Amino acid sequence: MLLRRVLGYGVVGAGLASAGWSLHTNDYDPNSLGIVRLSRSAAAVVDVALTYKRELYYREWDKETPEYKAEKSRVHKIAAEKLLQLICINKGVYIKVGQHIGALEYLLPKEFVQTMKVLHSDAPQNPIEDLYKVIRQDLRCNPEDIFDSFEREPLGTASLAQVHKARLKTGELVAVKVQHPYVKGNSRVDMKTMELAVNVLARIFPDFKIHWLVEESKKNLPVELDFLNEGRNAEKVAKQFEKYSWLRVPKIYWKYSSSRVLVMEYLEGGHVTDLDYIRRNKIDSFAVANRIGKLYSEMIFRTGFVHSDPHPGNILVRRTPKNSLEIVLLDHGLYANLTDKFRYDYSNLWLSILNVDRKAMRQHSEQLGIKGDLYGLFACMVTGRPWETVMQGLTKVKYSKEEKNTLQNNTSLVLPHISDVLEQVDRQMLLILKTNDLIRGIESTLRTQNRMTAFWVMSKCCVQSSYAEQRAKTSGSGSSRILWLRVRERWELFKLNCYYLYLGLINFGFLEALKQVI
Repeated sequence: MLLRRVLGYGVVGAGLASAGWSLHTNDYDPNSLGIVRLSRSAAAVVDVALTYKRELYYREWDKETPEYKAEKSRVHKIAAEKLLQLICINKGVYIKVGQHIGALEYLLPKEFVQTMKVLHSDAPQNPIEDLYKVIRQDLRCNPEDIFDSFEREPLGTASLAQVHKARLKTGELVAVKVQHPYVKGNSRVDMKTMELAVNVLARIFPDFKIHWLVEESKKNLPVELDFLNEGRNAEKVAKQFEKYSWLRVPKIYWKYSSSRVLVMEYLEGGHVTDLDYIRRNKIDSFAVANRIGKLYSEMIFRTGFVHSDPHPGNILVRRTPKNSLEIVLLDHGLYANLTDKFRYDYSNLWLSILNVDRKAMRQHSEQLGIKGDLYGLFACMVTGRPWETVMQGLTKVKYSKEEKNTLQNNTSLVLPHISDVLEQVDRQMLLILKTNDLIRGIESTLRTQNRMTAFWVMSKCCVQSSYAEQRAKTSGSGSSRILWLRVRERWELFKLNCYYLYLGLINFGFLEALKQVI
């Protein structure tokens, strides 16, 4: 009995000491305490549940009536605003998950998606004094000892960090990425709380199986919180694509970097979707789209090391003093590492889609985890095109506003099946789907969706990836078999080049086709 009492007091004492230490190290900010954040989150989730019960589920509705649909939309909006308020107060991981929700247009009600989209461009920022404290803690010196100047206004604020322009004592202009205080320390309890919130949302929307969102966040978050890993990713991708003189990746200053502070070369440019900047600097939007398409096709189908957060703020475009176009790739915290088998199966899936081969589509979808007739929906999710267009041939049907409306109108009818696809599919595919959506969004803004080189470059990468894996599997079968595979690969690539040149000539004319290819 005495031992149990001593142990009990010990646990309570340790808890109080831990809370006291957390308060001390975080300037006695109660928001840094896990119990405070957990309690606030639990209260918000209960509030949302009661809102639905009080405002919507207090009576039986005819769910087909305009009255019910209008009332449901109103309550969704109220609930979304309550969640947004919680996210902005707790910050950090909450913002990260909120941004994910803002990208799930095909899974959650539009009121939630539209409300959370503000987090992509207007994430709450911390005062510069908080960032200075992180720098002092991690680098064990004062910012004044490292930087000659440090701009107070951030270049950008994201869910986990904010970036400021500065000048080193040695004279170099740098971008300084500093992790928000309290993010790392609160990440574990925050993820547990978000898991609870997602479970409640799943009860409110039983058709939406979104537990995979929490699982992916739990897996990716520790990686994104390690800025030294981000620096290594930046150097790796710069090395892999050093053959492209038009690609710039910021140099890392390791001497001034830690797991929460990353100092890198400052590179100027305009956001890839800033059409005013592109017009003002006489940049060809087709050239921009072609280079981004080429880069990501090689990442996905050839190297398997894929930058998985290509939102417009992470891709800059600029003209060099020699008047050539450069693409600047930023934020290397999250990369997908694709296995050879995945790249082989995904390459063959795309080739089957481009060849309008339904049997092969089903076969390669099954290799990626998709069961039965869901392969058709999966093909639509991969391409971002309706099934009718997939069946007519992606290279033969130009993307149009009518097609976009068809896709959006049909999405609401298949939401539960989309959830099934995301539950079944190979986990590697989740980041690829997100990457595909972001790249398509960039192309939509640039109005370059119908450029013929999009499928031309991707088709070549798919063929090369497929044959590379076949050669790897037959490496012990003798040189004649490998030679035969190389000859077949060259023949397939020759046919592709002829086909896309033909498409360019009949759709764009010789000069425009040549411009897109170059």
